Amino acid sequence: MKTNLILLVCLVVFGVLGVCQGTGLRRKFYEKTCPCAEEIVRNGCEASVLLNSTANNTAEKDAIPNLSLAGFDVIDDVKAQVEKACPGVVSCADIVALAARDSVSFQFKRSMWNVLTGRRDGRVSLASEARANIPSPFFNFTTLEQSFASKNLTVHDLVVLSGAHTIGVGHCNLFSSRLYNFTGKGDADPSLNSTYAAFLRTKCKSLSDTTTTVEMDPNSSQNFDNDYFKILKQHKGLFLSDAALLTQKGSTNVVDELLDSKKFFKEFAQSMKRMGAIGVLTGNFRRD
Repeated sequence: MKTNLILLVCLVVFGVLGVCQGTGLRRKFYEKTCPCAEEIVRNGCEASVLLNSTANNTAEKDAIPNLSLAGFDVIDDVKAQVEKACPGVVSCADIVALAARDSVSFQFKRSMWNVLTGRRDGRVSLASEARANIPSPFFNFTTLEQSFASKNLTVHDLVVLSGAHTIGVGHCNLFSSRLYNFTGKGDADPSLNSTYAAFLRTKCKSLSDTTTTVEMDPNSSQNFDNDYFKILKQHKGLFLSDAALLTQKGSTNVVDELLDSKKFFKEFAQSMKRMGAIGVLTGNFRRD
């Protein structure tokens, strides 16, 4: 359960970057209507990423950028338990935000940041919105910066939130061009650590491999820590978007700062709170 839940960090980091700055969230939103809500989530979407595709529409969870997401079954179970206690009260959007916080906090046995609640659920889920709003692993620094800036997030937020790549796995097809055809001439990315590249080639044997996965942080892919920044400095960032963080002085300076684990934990909490206010729907709930 811990493994699945902790992957929700990536879901929140790259799955809710999609609308306008939200207001109307507050602490203890469910204090009167469902006082046990946060406790249920701890022990156990706009959560449109949880909605399933239909015959006429491809939903967000089936968009290419989201195919490696996991933990949907855990959220479904948590939602079922919350519904038993407080039918029709707690939104899936808040459950996802709380579960992301709790999955990070699990190993520390304390809450790493406060989650403001009061989100309404979206009832439409479009794969096109995921493709349009989720930063691509193929982005260079300029495109990454523009993507985050469009959501009122800074370069500092970009680097800090990229630290979520210390958890989980990546599909070979999202980085194998760096191994086999970086410039279209059958070459490797010279910025990628050569020893690490050789290891990756033993896992991803061709450009056409779309099923094999590799840990994004080979040293601690199931622990939330700052190891991502350590391997980044060794030029072992898996994706082009990871390597891009070392191509600009400003972002490189932030990477260096986050080699201090206490600094990373503090800054990650702050960036998650800022991101958690992006694009939220608030006000009266309509539960159809």
